[in-house]
Amino acid sequence: LQVPCAPSQPAAGSESRRFANKHSKKALKASLTLGILLGMFFVAWLPFFVTNVTQAVCGCVPAGFFDVLTWLGYCNSTMNPIIYPLFMRDFKRAMGKYLPCCRRSGEPRPSAISLSMRNSNSGPRAATSLKNVL
Repeated sequence: LQVPCAPSQPAAGSESRRFANKHSKKALKASLTLGILLGMFFVAWLPFFVTNVTQAVCGCVPAGFFDVLTWLGYCNSTMNPIIYPLFMRDFKRAMGKYLPCCRRSGEPRPSAISLSMRNSNSGPRAATSLKNVL
């Protein structure tokens, strides 16, 4: 005996594959972003820490070279705000909401009240709403 396939089974299978494919792309992009951030961190700070240990052991590192490596690490810290918007769409959207230079022309500016309500993890309360205060 053969049991006929229900027509909804192939659609459910393709939907589940599409869902898994979408999440695997997001995971791959998140891994790539994290890899770039960590790679840049190690490239910038590892020479500083190796030189710092070398300086502690033998004292043979010139002060100018040590300063250059310190500033290389500082440059890494300035690169993070550039890297995040390049690779993370959610970060870019969040920054666009709050920074006037990054906001699109059609997006309204969030009000202080909406920000405080959003951050308080609660909805409007009758006793503390703006209408009752005024």
